[in-house]
Amino acid sequence: MMNRKSIFRLKPPRVFLIFVALDIFCMGMGMGVPLFNIIFGFVVGWYLVKWISIDTNEVKDILKRMLIYSCITAGVTFLGMLLIWGWSIKMLFGSVTDIVNFGLPQILYEPRMSFIAWLLLMILISPFLQLLTTVFAGHLTMFSLYRKKNTLGEKSGATV
Repeated sequence: MMNRKSIFRLKPPRVFLIFVALDIFCMGMGMGVPLFNIIFGFVVGWYLVKWISIDTNEVKDILKRMLIYSCITAGVTFLGMLLIWGWSIKMLFGSVTDIVNFGLPQILYEPRMSFIAWLLLMILISPFLQLLTTVFAGHLTMFSLYRKKNTLGEKSGATV
């Protein structure tokens, strides 16, 4: 049984494999719509800062590594969305009736434009939203860590 401290002491390859498995699980739960992946970004951001802050107290280093790892996590979601939705790009070059009968919401009043908007939302915008939630949660976690250290009367040791 792993205790709380050992969860934050995992090596990077193991953390990455656990993330990929959970990210694929979130894709499956959303049936190809990455809503759960975006929400999962909050958990990932919290974990990243806790995990990185074990190695260093330098705010600059934490922010740099958090951004790099957040981009990697968004890249994994991007690749997953590309695998799920990328094949349907070829439908843009077929007839409009295929697009209308595909079952996607007609958010714009023209089927082809709605389909393009849906693909952009799924493939590009959703991983970017996951990146934003991961960075936002990471910043909130870092703020709470350093605020907690300062209210306890300890020196945070953080340098900018």
